[in-house]
Amino acid sequence: MFENYRVFETELAGRKLSFETGKMCGLSNGSCLVRYGDTTVLVNVTMSQKPRDGIDFFPLSVDFEEKLYSVGKIPGSFMKREGRPSEKAILASRMVDRPIRPLFPKDMRNDVSVVMTVMSVDPDCSPEIAGMLGTSFALSISDIPWNGPVAGVNMGLVDGVPVVNPTAAQRERSDMTVTVVSSSKKIVMIEAGANEVDDDTMLEAILEAHEVNKKMVEFIAGVQAEIGKEKIVFESREVDHDLFEAVKDFAIDDVKYALDTDDKVEREARLAPVVEKIHARFDEEYPEQSAMIDECIYKLQKFVVRRWLLDEGKRVDGRGLNEMRPLAAEVGVIPRVHGSGMFTRGQTQVLTIATLGPIRDAQMLDGIDGEDTRRYMHQYNFPSYSVGETRPSRGPGRREIGHGALAQKALEPVLPSEEEFPYALRLVSEVLSSNGSTSQASICGSTLALMDAGVPIKAPVAGISCGLITEGDRWMTMVDIQGLEDFFGDMDFKVGGTHKGITAIQMDLKIDGLTPEIIKEAFAKTHAARDYILDEIMLKAIPAPRSEVNEYAPKMVSMKIDVDKIREVIGSGGKVIQKICAECNVKIDIEEDGRVFVSAVNKDDINRAVQIIEVIAKDPEVGSLYKGKVTRLMSFGAFVEIAPGKEGLVHISKLENRRVEKVEDVVAVGDEIVVMVTEIDSQGRINLSRKDALAKLEAKKAEK
Repeated sequence: MFENYRVFETELAGRKLSFETGKMCGLSNGSCLVRYGDTTVLVNVTMSQKPRDGIDFFPLSVDFEEKLYSVGKIPGSFMKREGRPSEKAILASRMVDRPIRPLFPKDMRNDVSVVMTVMSVDPDCSPEIAGMLGTSFALSISDIPWNGPVAGVNMGLVDGVPVVNPTAAQRERSDMTVTVVSSSKKIVMIEAGANEVDDDTMLEAILEAHEVNKKMVEFIAGVQAEIGKEKIVFESREVDHDLFEAVKDFAIDDVKYALDTDDKVEREARLAPVVEKIHARFDEEYPEQSAMIDECIYKLQKFVVRRWLLDEGKRVDGRGLNEMRPLAAEVGVIPRVHGSGMFTRGQTQVLTIATLGPIRDAQMLDGIDGEDTRRYMHQYNFPSYSVGETRPSRGPGRREIGHGALAQKALEPVLPSEEEFPYALRLVSEVLSSNGSTSQASICGSTLALMDAGVPIKAPVAGISCGLITEGDRWMTMVDIQGLEDFFGDMDFKVGGTHKGITAIQMDLKIDGLTPEIIKEAFAKTHAARDYILDEIMLKAIPAPRSEVNEYAPKMVSMKIDVDKIREVIGSGGKVIQKICAECNVKIDIEEDGRVFVSAVNKDDINRAVQIIEVIAKDPEVGSLYKGKVTRLMSFGAFVEIAPGKEGLVHISKLENRRVEKVEDVVAVGDEIVVMVTEIDSQGRINLSRKDALAKLEAKKAEK
């Protein structure tokens, strides 16, 4: 029945990798079932028969579908089915989209869809890598025009040694995770998170990944030669050469004047009449090609910017190739929030707000990678006003999620551990104005906000981007690219890091790949730039994290109790812990390993709660002072509860420094008094003394 069924097997990082095709999904343009270890991903690629009218871009959609049955889970939602894609799925989609997109014909307008469905997950074999390889395989054997194949691997750094596709155990010990996608000749995409890894080590890992990818590209190319379909001849939507030349001759001087300013608003104001002038001249002559005329105007701007750079070494705003735009940093911008930092780079400006919360505020996750909670959350918002446009807010898109994840990846390595700083952290980066490199400005603003909030980060982090212009074998890089250089250039190479090393990389390309020489130069330029940003701008705004958290932030104390005592601290039905929270005005989180986190706005409330928990979790010690509540009065004394469920007797003779006739003359039910434990008898009964407690307090006061 399945006469076209084929299985192609190879090995990757010591694990079996196979591609099955010809049995499933017979109506797709290209399809394969990828098996990497026990990880299984079904990949389908399809293309519309006709191009889409009225657009000036290639309509590609890439979806990475996480199915919770792949890890034996039932979805936790009310509907008990997968809903909108998780952030991890969106990031995986972007990771596949970025390297394959530049390899499609730039003049194709047919819709292309890539769908990767994760069907089973082996923790040692990344489904993202399997999906990436399956996409390359399916596109290569399909009839969809595409200049592949490519291949990708993940690089770890375990005990200082680069490791290809590390296992789950190795990932726990790895100092970096770097995804590298490449063709046989060039590197197409880099996505990295690292624990302050130096430039040379990072470059070594990238080049090693390229060598591994070359073998996989050769394997897929061999399969394509054997069973690949003939590529479809598509309807080209390339700009008419004669029309472009006519527009260029007519308006090139006007376009040069319009672009020759460092002010984005002025540039757009200058361009508007030029666009009207071009349409007035050519609309009547080309009545059916209004969209093509707009494409010519875009192409003319691109021509001018690239010629300035390649022929004159001139940037649109007059800067040198290694010169950054004017920079500014500020902290404490917003009152009453826990921390805030604003970073400005030219006309790009980002304000980040830091919020600290108890550990219980950590984000709950329902995904396929085994991560259940996230203590540190970073979110990025890009409102329409930041680019002077008008449109309704519809929540974060894939770009916003990707930029937030990049900033999160850049800052995670420098955050204190949960034991050092027992807080959940949420950072929100609000883009106030945008003219390129907002993701890197959000890294800088977020570092400022963390320091302003009193988070004891290990080192400050800065972010910067490097651009690229190529023509044949010629190429040049420039640091801190603005919007036009991003739109019309060939690369946006974003690097975040400390003085010591790299913490995050994201590389976006519009060409078929980079050489090692370009990557090495980009590393050198971004390192020098972030050193300058840290020393000359950010650390002058705030030289070190504040010594204490903000007055409006909750104060937090962590402690450890015996696991066997957890039940006593919680109490039947949670009555004990609820009582402590209510009486002390605190929040308490208890982990299964006995870690206890107590938070409140008032430090005295925390100390009171900690004391109560210690009394419950540990036997009271003779000579220790406790603040307790009078619960009962007897003729011979008063019973005082020093912790929920732990009560002791203050004999009438121990109530005051003088003779007491009646207990009621000194205390009443509900009074809070300080007492000292004087004895714990053989039956566990606790004897207390207010008289000795007052004496001890007086002695301490006199000593001070």
